[in-house]
Amino acid sequence: TSYVLDDASRPALPDHLGAHPVKYDKSNTIILVPQPSEDPNDPLNWPLWKRDIILLILSTISVIASTLSPLLAANTVTLAIFFGRDFTQMALLTGYHLCGVGVAGFIFVASARIWGKRHLYLLGTVLIIISSAWGGAAGTNYASLLWARVVQGIGLAPFEALVNASVGDLYFVHERGKRMALSNLALFGGAFFTPVLVGKITQTIGWEWSFYMIAIFAGALLPLIFLFVPETAFVRPEYQALWRPEEGAAVSVNGQQDSHISSDSKDVQTPDQSGSASLEKQDSDSKARRNNAPPPYTDPTPPKATFVQSLRPFNGRKSDANFFKLVLRPFPLFFHPAVLWACLIQGTLIGWTVMIGVVLAAIFLGPPLWFNEVETGYMYTGPFVGAILGFIISGLLADWSTKLMIRRNKGVYEPEFRIVLVALQLVFGCVGLYGFGITAEKVTRYGWFLPDLFFAFEVGGMVLGAVASDIAVEAFTCLLIFKNIFSFALTWGAYDWLTSAGISKTFYIVASIQVGICLLSVPMYIFGKWNRAFFSRHDILKILHL
Repeated sequence: TSYVLDDASRPALPDHLGAHPVKYDKSNTIILVPQPSEDPNDPLNWPLWKRDIILLILSTISVIASTLSPLLAANTVTLAIFFGRDFTQMALLTGYHLCGVGVAGFIFVASARIWGKRHLYLLGTVLIIISSAWGGAAGTNYASLLWARVVQGIGLAPFEALVNASVGDLYFVHERGKRMALSNLALFGGAFFTPVLVGKITQTIGWEWSFYMIAIFAGALLPLIFLFVPETAFVRPEYQALWRPEEGAAVSVNGQQDSHISSDSKDVQTPDQSGSASLEKQDSDSKARRNNAPPPYTDPTPPKATFVQSLRPFNGRKSDANFFKLVLRPFPLFFHPAVLWACLIQGTLIGWTVMIGVVLAAIFLGPPLWFNEVETGYMYTGPFVGAILGFIISGLLADWSTKLMIRRNKGVYEPEFRIVLVALQLVFGCVGLYGFGITAEKVTRYGWFLPDLFFAFEVGGMVLGAVASDIAVEAFTCLLIFKNIFSFALTWGAYDWLTSAGISKTFYIVASIQVGICLLSVPMYIFGKWNRAFFSRHDILKILHL
């Protein structure tokens, strides 16, 4: 629970953190959160242009990496004929790839927390290059292509799991909004635009070149990552890590004093999902605080790392935590109702999206439409537009709806306010699933446009669900595991399910399951505060010594 106060009598923010002055931005009106250290190697002290170049490089390689999962979506029938395999075996080329992402993801997150992220970005890029060249050269060897897809999944994992965390390393809270949108768009947008290109590549120069192209572009980016993406993880001095503004101090969102400071967190929280918040400087006397400040202490300032030193894959441990405990930490959190709810809200709809992708070719490449690879690839134009619109709608409504509910709740902010966006997921996502099943069953009557339109609705709902269930690092790792393993299971049985039950019946069941999952948001909204209080007193990770 957090409180929003914008009256003139609110307490002033401190001018000092102990013996350390509070730092403001260049306009001297925004307190910097997090507070930067005096260390020249602190990413928050780097010039903005340098940080933006790092993000641009990471976003570009994320676009390349995100193309890997849907890489075969437009080629399913072509590859089934080429390898002499059935549709299920072709779908498993995507399923085992996602399994590789899920297994590698939680290991890489633990590694990043101890040794940083740079070595994982380098490793991921190298694995993408090797596995993509391997996949293109697999020839008629199905097993070879399958293992190449698994390694591609391992190479994708660092970018799917860590790029957004790097945005948090590189930017102050008030700088993160549009940068986080860019990194998310790179991961989501690239995934849905890939089949549009792959279909044309397959028809023109062969399916092998869809792999070779990725190897070429990733190879071109590897020198940029090596030279211009230094380690972004940084261990802050204890006084900065422990400091937070006083409860009741004003926070401004987009220039309006309409946010909050948490009463049960060490972090500055805002109702803006993008994290674009700023603390307004207060004009009040803080002499008493300075008089009561501890004796001055000056942190030793290390020398600035040279360019050559910044090229090292590792630059020391970032945490003294046990690696194996960090690997195990996400699993008990599946028993936390809020984490399980977030995994279901996001993970199942992502899984249904993957399911549509692996069966799309079978539906439209056959009679009566007889689409080729190019036309099947163009069917992903709708989902791409749906993803873009989902980002726009969520960006416009997330901040506005939360501010409205804060006012209606007499200035008190609750994290459950974000759950109201699930209503949009229920409308767009579930309507998309029902509509796709109805229209894809009767393409002779409805043609290709309506199935594509409903596919776009489903993807838009998926993006809205991601905003509704904003989660922390360990919970995100749970999501990474759940969505990829769930998607793997769907690729295993999707074609058999469609064959036995029919398209419309299958998607009636899928959509009804998703409606039930969305309705779980009602008890989560009602009992969310009680749930947070209970698990604050009974911390699962502390009980298990993790």
